[in-house]
Amino acid sequence: MDFFLLQVSIALLLFPTSSTEQNSTGSIMNFQVGVVLDLNLPVGRIGQSCLSMALSDFYSVHSNYKTRLVLHLRDSNDSVIDAASAALGLLRDIEVDAIIGPQKATQVNFVMDIGDIAHVPIISFSATSPFLIPRTPYFVQTAQSDADQVEAIASIVKAFQWSQVVIIYEDTEYGTGIIPYLSNALQDVNARVSYRSALPKSATDDFLSKELYKMMTMQTRVFVVHMPLPLGTRLFLKSKELGMMSHGYAWIVTSGLTDLFSVMDLDVVEAMQGVLGVKPQIPKSKELDSFTTRWKKMFYEVYEDIKPTEVSIYGLWAYDTVWALAMAAERVGYRRLNGIKNDPDFNSSVSFPLGISETGPELLKEILEIRFRGLAGDFYLLNGHLERKSYQIVNVVGKAEREVAIWTPSHGISKEVNLNVTNSYSTSKENFRSIIWPGDSVTAPKGWESPVSGKKLRIGVPEKSGFNEFLKVVRDPQTNTTKVSGYFQEVFDSVMAALPYAVPYEYVPYPFENSDGSSVGSYNDLIYQVSLQGKYDAAVGDITITANRSIYVDFTLPYAEGGITSIVPIRYEDANDKWTFLEPLNKELWLMTATFYIFTGLSIWILGKRIDTSSRGSAGQHAGMICYFPFFPGQGIEGTLICLILVAWAFVASLLISTYTASLSSRLTLQRLQPAVTDLKELIKSGDYVGCQQGSFLVDFLKGIGFEESKIRTYKSTRDCDEALSKGGRSEGISAYFDVMPHIRILLFEFCGKYMILGPTYRTDGFAFVFPKSSPIVADVSRAIIELTENGRILEIAQLKSSNPACVGPVSSITPNSVTLQSFQVLFAITGCVTVSCLVVSLLMYLYQNPGFLQSISDFNVKIWSRIHALCRYFKQIDLSSRSKAGNTEKKIPISSRNCLSTDSN
Repeated sequence: MDFFLLQVSIALLLFPTSSTEQNSTGSIMNFQVGVVLDLNLPVGRIGQSCLSMALSDFYSVHSNYKTRLVLHLRDSNDSVIDAASAALGLLRDIEVDAIIGPQKATQVNFVMDIGDIAHVPIISFSATSPFLIPRTPYFVQTAQSDADQVEAIASIVKAFQWSQVVIIYEDTEYGTGIIPYLSNALQDVNARVSYRSALPKSATDDFLSKELYKMMTMQTRVFVVHMPLPLGTRLFLKSKELGMMSHGYAWIVTSGLTDLFSVMDLDVVEAMQGVLGVKPQIPKSKELDSFTTRWKKMFYEVYEDIKPTEVSIYGLWAYDTVWALAMAAERVGYRRLNGIKNDPDFNSSVSFPLGISETGPELLKEILEIRFRGLAGDFYLLNGHLERKSYQIVNVVGKAEREVAIWTPSHGISKEVNLNVTNSYSTSKENFRSIIWPGDSVTAPKGWESPVSGKKLRIGVPEKSGFNEFLKVVRDPQTNTTKVSGYFQEVFDSVMAALPYAVPYEYVPYPFENSDGSSVGSYNDLIYQVSLQGKYDAAVGDITITANRSIYVDFTLPYAEGGITSIVPIRYEDANDKWTFLEPLNKELWLMTATFYIFTGLSIWILGKRIDTSSRGSAGQHAGMICYFPFFPGQGIEGTLICLILVAWAFVASLLISTYTASLSSRLTLQRLQPAVTDLKELIKSGDYVGCQQGSFLVDFLKGIGFEESKIRTYKSTRDCDEALSKGGRSEGISAYFDVMPHIRILLFEFCGKYMILGPTYRTDGFAFVFPKSSPIVADVSRAIIELTENGRILEIAQLKSSNPACVGPVSSITPNSVTLQSFQVLFAITGCVTVSCLVVSLLMYLYQNPGFLQSISDFNVKIWSRIHALCRYFKQIDLSSRSKAGNTEKKIPISSRNCLSTDSN
């Protein structure tokens, strides 16, 4: 008799199939429970043995219960059809109240629909795919979902700063169910899934070899494996055979494989040396130790082909499932009415007769509310599956698994669980115990390697005849070798030497020109070749970061400044021009000065006329008085108002004279420079030619700011640029040359005093190293650039390479500017207010002394011209009383004492 029939016989002897049973104390109510497992697989055998022991243990402890579970075991033979057939037979023939199983997600995916139709709970302790949960309320997952472990795996990846991961999984519902959750978790820790390897369930050894060879050609060396035991063992044996379980590789397996390590063959265990695994943490207890001892004794007696050293988590979940179901059955008790009732009017949604269970919904409701302390820990169903708990992180060393860390949802990774610790979430690798990695290495893998073992990274460098001051490529035809030198080469060498690991590399030239000088390549072409990863694995040179290029490759952080600007020829102004004396002040300021000069003289004349008889005379004499009054008020003028006007004007005039003198002196003594072009918009409107470096991105840039492509010329060297700028933009030359700032400085130095910068400077992100998209080395190189920038090494290299003295010629585009009206607005406003105020005060005094004049000009019957005529007569006539008083005064006071600038205090 085979093992399956033996176990069925034991179950039937222990638990009879009759629905009710009389004993000495009363009636016993039986609940019929179907069990569908794959009894030829380790999980099925372990689960079946634990179910039987759980039933025996439960009723030995709860002997007073009035209900009993009766298990009906069926073998699904690792087949979806057999699992569905077994479930239908249990529902139709045995009229079961619940079904434990099936074992696999593909089987559950079909059987759960049958349970939903019949209203019978389908309870699985081994189908852990997260895709199964939302399907139907009648499916209960008395296990932790595979989605619960993805954060623990992501924490391992983050702790060791791996930037890329390859996921290897079985192409079944079990394998694919975890992928979305795992991908999202890895993305949250800034790790990218570089490749997904979906292996069919029936994959041959040749298929596995081809797939593993493909992964060997990739740079990523971190693999996460999620698959059941049969395929997983074959994968690791083949990986060992191909040398992928050696130094530099990192392997992480999910709980599906980790938990069954104790049932693996020794050759598989040997192949998995150094592997990290995660599995649910099982709390230690006396009950667990007692059960483990009894279970191993019983299991070894029944099954001789496998000898597990510990109980699988699936077995403990099976044990707790029976206890939870037995508690729920006791609660339902006598509330059960008829169980499954085969009504003649069967459910029309299926093609076979199937009744609707009246006990199933009650049993489902109770089991979802059950809480107790089981062998696997606290049994509590949340949203139809066990609540997420902590995970063990184990390391395969020798013939056993060794715990190296604990992951908890609240605290992350730690060496041990401490409920009193309240620190924050941690993913530090310092929280791991010592780990033995594949190849017996104690050094954590960096997560990537060169695609082929021993191959150097091929670093593309631009080979061109000009603009090679920062990076020069020289070929030796005799030895067929290439020498690369320059600032960029030394920076790259220093950065690679600063990496925490050794990276072999070599420089490979990328020609920009043919032997005849014709163009054959560009920076964009070099970048495209890097993206293809065919000839080049990276690129170094004066390569500017742009948005379009970043679509195809990854850039490191910039190591040199950016910025695009232009230079134009210098034009020297003639300091001996006959109109130079007018340039210190601009036109508006000259006009405003003349206006206020006349206004001030006129105001003094008006005020002086009323108090000084000497002010009478011809019109020419009056005009002369207006002109010289602001500077020489004369000796016959008195009055506080005139003095106020003169003081205000004298202050403004003195500042104007000082400013004019200083500006004119600078223009006559200093050499003045003017750019041949003052505005880029003028170049665009006039259609002048402009230039840029051949093979650069600047052609597209110039087109973007408004230049026509036909007006853009490219040049290979600084000499070509100088020649073109000398010819000018209207002929065969150019009016302005555009380039990035480092090359602009080279041009200004080489042709010192001949060109100047014409703004504006357009911002760019600078020069950077180029790597293929999602290259794992980019982050480390960027960190090395930051380190060398902070410690001054990059600046030191720049100073050593820039041995040329600074250009002392005129390279600035700043020329003396004329003084504008804006500089004197406030001063003119002050003197204007003072002058107007004095005139208003004088007018008010006159109106007070001559009230009839105000009446004559305010008469509504008087025409406007008559009023103006009256005002003119006011300025023309002499106030006799004032003159008489003035004459008397003149006899007493000397003329010279009436000067306001010399009036004494009394």
